[in-house]
Amino acid sequence: MNRQKIEPQGKTAAENSERASSQLESSQPGGDSLMLERWLLTKVLKAMGSPNVRFVLWDGQEVGVSSAPAVARISIRDRVSLLRLVANPCLQFGELYCSGRARVDGGLLKFLETLYRARSQAPTGGLWQAMLDFANRPRSNSPQAARENIHHHYNIGNDFYKLWLDEQLLYTCAYFATRSATLEQAQIAKMDHVCRKLWLKPGEQVVEAGCGWGALALHMAKHYGVRVRAYNIAGEQLAYARERARREGMDDRIEYIEGDYRDIDGECDAFVSVGMLEHVGVEHYHTLGGVIDRCLRQNGRGLIHTIGVNQPSLLNPWIERHIFPGAHPPSLGEMMKIFEPSNFSVLDVENLRQHYAKTLEHWLHRYEAAVPSVNEMFGEDFVRAWRLYLSGSLAAFTSGELQLFQVVFARAADNDIPWTREYLYAQGRGDGKL
Repeated sequence: MNRQKIEPQGKTAAENSERASSQLESSQPGGDSLMLERWLLTKVLKAMGSPNVRFVLWDGQEVGVSSAPAVARISIRDRVSLLRLVANPCLQFGELYCSGRARVDGGLLKFLETLYRARSQAPTGGLWQAMLDFANRPRSNSPQAARENIHHHYNIGNDFYKLWLDEQLLYTCAYFATRSATLEQAQIAKMDHVCRKLWLKPGEQVVEAGCGWGALALHMAKHYGVRVRAYNIAGEQLAYARERARREGMDDRIEYIEGDYRDIDGECDAFVSVGMLEHVGVEHYHTLGGVIDRCLRQNGRGLIHTIGVNQPSLLNPWIERHIFPGAHPPSLGEMMKIFEPSNFSVLDVENLRQHYAKTLEHWLHRYEAAVPSVNEMFGEDFVRAWRLYLSGSLAAFTSGELQLFQVVFARAADNDIPWTREYLYAQGRGDGKL
């Protein structure tokens, strides 16, 4: 099994800055915290919206700016850790937490949710934020870089993901028609939801960009009678998908192709991408739109399912460095760079934010139950890193920091589209509520 190290893939501006400052930090003496250091920490907390948390420094001094009772206390082990935190808080908190140099008392999930809710009320912009955005800018998604970025996350090893995903290894937002639905039921419901939105008909040709472990392609072919060409650049996922299709006798209806969206060719009646757009990068949206325009037939339909944001912003830099290199969740406005140049009409936009929060609740619960196995595979730093990633993602969706968009689109002149949304809920309650 591949062992994923909790370290960056390449030298970034943030990394170079961190290394340059570490030489200065290492010369600093220990002892009591300085008033200047505590003042800097209060400035950071105020810039983050004055969350009701308190920091406990190595000498016992506590720092907080909110008059409300603290929901959590964060212990900072030493001066070096504090200086790194105030220099680049969104990146360095993750580094310190994973290395054990910062400890959260009071609940990691509650702490992170409090930070996100406070930050939504904080002032934006300014020189300091501009400098952090530059230092924390995401990596490239050129063809070669995209392969390296995807390998970093998805080729950790299938055995790891089997510990906490559902039985079919769907690693995207599920759809909970009821609150009591299991994760397995909700993932099947998500695939049906996608298929109904695409209005799939037997015999049609479907292109899927970024197919994961192949579950959606199998579902479309098996239950909707279509033929699928599914693209992916994660080798372990492709091997798993091909073997499953062969085992289930569906390999004559599905072709799993090693390639990213830029390699798509041929024509299709439906284009679908679930959980891939986050890895494309806004600078490549025009290219993606051109690919869809080239392959989608005149009466074809498309659906893009992606994590997103309400306003253009960068992904948390620690997650971009260690979990999803090169990732960028788009705003709806940014997504229009895919559709507008090719004159696609957006037919439907649905936000499944709370469904992703519930999906993450299931994933985090299963992950915690599997921690002994994860620790044996990868070690304690990895355990903490993925706990932080899953908890932070859950907090981000719960607080509204992140969204989950499903966007349906078609050619501008296509009138052969559903008249109402009734077909979406014909097999459910019909009101879309949990």
